[in-house]
Amino acid sequence: MAWMWRFEKADGTEVSPAVEPEEFTTQGDAESWVGEAWKELLDGGAEQVSLFEDGAKIYGPMSLRADES
Repeated sequence: MAWMWRFEKADGTEVSPAVEPEEFTTQGDAESWVGEAWKELLDGGAEQVSLFEDGAKIYGPMSLRADES
């Protein structure tokens, strides 16, 4: 199984990540990585991410912005 992130602007347009992700073998590894890299990704132009497993969308888009409420 291969897990990967899709990096997007707020309008859903795909963007290249500021931090190149590794190849993830588990969902937990993928989520831990984005949890550590989210600030750099946001600063680099990605505003939201979606998680895919072997090409199938698992969830997303998920905002990289902190909850401002």
